[in-house]
Amino acid sequence: MKTLFIERKFPYDGTQLHSLFAYLEHKVLGPSIVSWQGPCSISFEHMVDGEDLLEQAQIKGDEMLHFIIEVFDRDLFSGVALQRMFAAIAKDYLQSNSAVLKNASLVRDGDDIYWEDRKLSISIATKSPVSVMVHFAMNVTNQGTPVKTLSLQDLQMEPRQVAEALMVKFQKEFTSIVTATQKVRPVS
Repeated sequence: MKTLFIERKFPYDGTQLHSLFAYLEHKVLGPSIVSWQGPCSISFEHMVDGEDLLEQAQIKGDEMLHFIIEVFDRDLFSGVALQRMFAAIAKDYLQSNSAVLKNASLVRDGDDIYWEDRKLSISIATKSPVSVMVHFAMNVTNQGTPVKTLSLQDLQMEPRQVAEALMVKFQKEFTSIVTATQKVRPVS
C-alpha cells in the first residue's frame, strides 16, 4: 500500500474516481491511498451513489480534505469494507487528537462521521473492471456545504497533518490484513 500527499490543491468533481488515478495522474503504482486538499462539487453526471442520485442530493464544499484508495483484484464488498475501515480509523484518530473533543464524542454511522447533527465526511466505494476505489473526504471548512457540517477547522486540526497520519494508519492496517491472509493454513 503506497501513500502520497499531493501538494497541489485541486477540486474533486467525481471524475477523479477512476481506475489508475494515482498511477496515471501521480505516478503511484499499485494499491494506494492518496490525499489532497481542494473544493468539492459533484455533478449528477459523475455521481456514483444511487441514493444520492434518487434524492438529487447536492454534494459540495468550498474546502475539503480528499482521499482516494485503490486496491486491485477485489470485489465491491471488499471495497465497502475498506471504506468503513478507513472511516473508523479517521473517527478514532480525530477523537483522540482533537483538543476540542475532550468532552464530546464523534459517531461513525456506516461510512460517515458525525458530531451530533453535524456531518464531517462524505464517502463512496465503487468497482472498476480492475480495482475497487474509495473516495473519502472531510470538510476543512463549513463554507459551501448544503447541510449542517463539522470541519477540521472546528476540531482545530491541520489538514495535511491529519491526511498524513490517516494514510500511515490505513497503510499499516491494510498491510496487517494482507499479512494475516498469507499465514493461514487451508482447512479441508
